[in-house]
Amino acid sequence: MTVRERIQKLQALMKKQGIQIYVVPTADYHESEYVGEHFKARKFLTGFTGSAGTAVVLQDRAFLWTDGRYFIQAAQELKGSGIIQQKIGEPGVPTIEEFLKQELPDQGVIGFDGRTVGVAKGQEYAKIAEGKGGSVRYDLDLVEAIWENRPPLSEKPAFLLDIRYAGETVEKKLERVRKDMEEKGADVFVVTSLDDIGWLLNIRGNDVEYFPLLLSYAVIQKHGVELYADERKFSEELRTHFRKNHVTLCPYEAVYERVKTFTKEQTVMLDPEQMNYALFSNIPVDVPKVRTENPIVLMKCVKNAVEAENIRNAHIKDGIAHTKFMYWLKTNIGKETITELSASAKLEELRGMQEHFLGPSFGPICAYKEHAACAHYSSTPETNVELKTEGLFLTDTGGHYYEGSTDITRTVALGEITEEERKHFTTVVCSMLHLAYARFLQGCTGMTLDYAAREPFWRQGLNYNHGTGHGVGYLGNIHEPPVNFHWKKVPGKSKYPALEVNMVITDEPGIYIEGSHGIRIENELMVSEGEKNEYGQFLQFEILTFVPIDLDAIDPEQMTEQEKGFLNDYHQKVYEKIGPHLTEEERSWLKNYTREI
Repeated sequence: MTVRERIQKLQALMKKQGIQIYVVPTADYHESEYVGEHFKARKFLTGFTGSAGTAVVLQDRAFLWTDGRYFIQAAQELKGSGIIQQKIGEPGVPTIEEFLKQELPDQGVIGFDGRTVGVAKGQEYAKIAEGKGGSVRYDLDLVEAIWENRPPLSEKPAFLLDIRYAGETVEKKLERVRKDMEEKGADVFVVTSLDDIGWLLNIRGNDVEYFPLLLSYAVIQKHGVELYADERKFSEELRTHFRKNHVTLCPYEAVYERVKTFTKEQTVMLDPEQMNYALFSNIPVDVPKVRTENPIVLMKCVKNAVEAENIRNAHIKDGIAHTKFMYWLKTNIGKETITELSASAKLEELRGMQEHFLGPSFGPICAYKEHAACAHYSSTPETNVELKTEGLFLTDTGGHYYEGSTDITRTVALGEITEEERKHFTTVVCSMLHLAYARFLQGCTGMTLDYAAREPFWRQGLNYNHGTGHGVGYLGNIHEPPVNFHWKKVPGKSKYPALEVNMVITDEPGIYIEGSHGIRIENELMVSEGEKNEYGQFLQFEILTFVPIDLDAIDPEQMTEQEKGFLNDYHQKVYEKIGPHLTEEERSWLKNYTREI
């Protein structure tokens, strides 16, 4: 069945149900950024494979909203589908809400699966519909009706994260959460975010590809926790762990009936940005509600001392694997057939040789030449190309280890490159270093500091259409909100908390020239204390990633003495930390590729 045929079938169902506009987001029931195969309804419907985007289908037309990461990719994947691309943030492009107001007829109905739409979005859709004398239908999964052989929900087992990795007991974490509940006058706290539940209960799962998360909901009370999940996934070890911490197992879908039983004598705490519209709508209207940011989010974002030390060790392992990969690539290119996919497989193989490696931390991006101009390109057997002894090759990859999760991007020259490529490469490196070596006062946010990275770009009239960095979870989401680097407020991502010691965040500027090349360099940083004086407490970054930056692509003439000093200092650390773990030949190669410039 083609994309056009799927859209037509959906439109026929819409007409049958009296729905004028149907919205299909990229979401599971937990407002997760990345979702399991069962939940990829937007991908099934439109053919667009990116991790973010929303389809809006009218009875005679279909549209897809995507952000700057996917402008190029979406344009390519939507060709011939009849779906009209809408580039978020571009001049003249309405928001989805503005579009609904324009297109919904009087007394019209907006439809969506309320389990996959957040509270705020659902309420906004309802408000728009009511403004036209219409209504919403949030109880219909119309894509389910046309999706033959839909992948089932995951049945993979969950596992316990030992205290030597978690660094804090469930008892202590629950103490902190219940203190917050008490301060806010709440009797019950409904948690729906998968990474927060995993962190709180020191458990992980395998329900989302690349992310060790468990499909679950939690209802926290003063003297117990109800965990709503597939009960088949838990070993006796985990059940013992739950009993010890007064956690009761309940069927996954039963939470929708459970919240209906809340009474007006109970005050329920919830985070409307994490809860889906259907679950929220099932809570009786007369039940007192405390709408607040989930306190677990920032608790989890600030790593404890055990996690911080584990993360350092994970990055040493990852640095060994990636440095070995870079050596292999540089010494074998032109001597054997290497493609985007085979290079990706080689990098994963080298990571797999490291102790406690659990798997990739996200879908690998391995992109040669013009493919790298698509920031989130994913090579397939259809697009896979052979690497030659020329041009630039970008890898954005990572690994999950029991010691933590990694995310690293390197772009390397495989032979001759153009002067423009060399200039752009050097700009990206200088940008990354400016931010990594920044010093700043306590209280600064990622918005404050983003300029440090963009200044080398803006000075040349250049820019990149994505954030400079994102928070990184500990065996959770590789994109961990709310900490980030971005120069402006982004719809739906408007929180910029002050940076705190032991927050982990990426530093990944890039440049993307359609039809030619893409360059991105990414290290992970951890916030650490600097000096304290009469002006206040200063903070700085500890660089966690140790992999050489390709000197074959650098133009030293373009760099200031300070920038050269930053790069030389970084490369000295790379050699000191990674060199002892390499063979004699690899170490000799690394010494050359971390030489002073």
